[in-house]
Amino acid sequence: MRQVVLDTETTGLEPSEGHRIIEVGAIEIVNRRLTGRRFHQYVNPDREIDAAAIEIHGITNAMLEDKPHFADVAAEFLGFIEGAELLIHNAPFDVGFLNAELARAINGGCALPVAAIEDCCTVQDTLKLARTLHPGQKNSLDALCRRYSIDNSQRVVHGALLDAEILADVYLAMTGGQTALFDEETTAIEVVATEGFSCEGGTPLVIAPSAEELAAHEAYLEVLDKKSGGRCLWRLLG
Repeated sequence: MRQVVLDTETTGLEPSEGHRIIEVGAIEIVNRRLTGRRFHQYVNPDREIDAAAIEIHGITNAMLEDKPHFADVAAEFLGFIEGAELLIHNAPFDVGFLNAELARAINGGCALPVAAIEDCCTVQDTLKLARTLHPGQKNSLDALCRRYSIDNSQRVVHGALLDAEILADVYLAMTGGQTALFDEETTAIEVVATEGFSCEGGTPLVIAPSAEELAAHEAYLEVLDKKSGGRCLWRLLG
């Protein structure tokens, strides 16, 4: 499974009002392991950045004067994310901006293989996942870092690459990759060795599970499914 954790920084809140992307950060995960591959780019938005946005991410227009435009890096960006599952916290926000940038690039004469992010990737909203796992609780990236004991002390201001790196750690923890998989929701399952196990004549001894064991197994899979956001391989392949 190939996943790409993605975040953006922007000049403001609404692409419909002409606001633009100024930074894209993306981190690759393959089979739940960080590969070290990443895409990171600052881009020149050709417009002023809102003062409120600068307070959040600290990026100014002066910092972006010599940076490429989104259309100049769009093909490389699409090549990096193609075929992956994108993991984005509050995905509608970032996808809306990315699709607006792709449309602007195409309308400006840039030849791109797709006109929308959804045409080359699937998208999972990690904010929606967090709300499913922790209903009624705060599920911002900072709140999730506190919940899963992930160090975000460097996050003095927002940054696309830094936030993507933090979100990658949060996602792996949230789906059972870096913390105890079974917390207060389950009790330990006792494994009892069978005395006198033998394979006489080369034929293995098969012991059928009891109804209680089958029920315990199903409960185990239920928690796995919940922790992985519906991706329990035992169920998917069973």
